[in-house]
Amino acid sequence: MSETAAIAAELRARIMAAPEVILEDRDLMRALISANERAMGANIVDLRGIAMERLEARLDRLEDTHRSVIAAAYENLAGTNQIHRAVTKLLEPLDFEEFLTCLATDIAQILRVDSIRLVLESAQAGEAAALDRFGDIVAVTAPGFIEAYMRGGRPAPMRPVVLRPVQPELAALHGERADWIGSEALMRLDLGEGRMTGMLVLGSEDADQFRPSHGTDLLTFFAGVFERAMRRWLG
Repeated sequence: MSETAAIAAELRARIMAAPEVILEDRDLMRALISANERAMGANIVDLRGIAMERLEARLDRLEDTHRSVIAAAYENLAGTNQIHRAVTKLLEPLDFEEFLTCLATDIAQILRVDSIRLVLESAQAGEAAALDRFGDIVAVTAPGFIEAYMRGGRPAPMRPVVLRPVQPELAALHGERADWIGSEALMRLDLGEGRMTGMLVLGSEDADQFRPSHGTDLLTFFAGVFERAMRRWLG
């Protein structure tokens, strides 16, 4: 028996002992199918080979979908943990000034945003003067401003949370950072009976951080906690 025949016999014995090794090797199976097609000639259509190629394509798509679902699940979990941390930090301050300082520092870092503004509507000049020292974080506006700002000049239905790119004509609300803010999240706040509407604005330099296609469930939850904390201070 020649050396080539001995090697072939050895390989044959290994394959016969564990044929599943070949079946599980996609590249090897593809090579065997290609060799079979070449042996049959160009005039024969191998329907079984075509079916296998389609099955492989479907398997590849399923694997990609599987990876995308897992990635989305991890992203949602990370977002949930982020909001929970922000809510816990929001409940720590013992006075209103500390509450606003926490909002501008710790909460901004946890949420990974570059700008936070609390907008309060008021028809009384005295209320605006009382909040002047918090001008970096609090903006007092005339009644109707928040609805107009959230609509952005569009006759769209009013939504509790709006995610969008920053509109240049409205960017001034972000103060000194206005020129760098690329996207924003707007959360309408119900501050209680007898009080005017409020709004919490998160701004990011990343134009893709807040997009209209993103989900708003977590931000809706955060806004609900925030407005209840605000009612305590306003009361």
